[in-house]
Amino acid sequence: MNAPLMIMGVIGPWQIAVIVILFLLLFGGKKIPELMRGFGRGMKEFKDAINKDYSAEAKNETTTTTAENKPTNETTK
Repeated sequence: MNAPLMIMGVIGPWQIAVIVILFLLLFGGKKIPELMRGFGRGMKEFKDAINKDYSAEAKNETTTTTAENKPTNETTK
């Protein structure tokens, strides 16, 4: 039962060190800050896009509910 868990394992300090060393060898020390900066910008744009979608949805719901609840003056005419 625990065999799949044993195969997958847990990422420990040695595995992280190996990943960091491979990352340095593949991209070099000068390229890593540029990659991280691009990653950060991408995450910021993603979060902004999600927030804009939610705020647009909330705004649409607010205008829809206020238009539906608005009384009409047809009886006074």
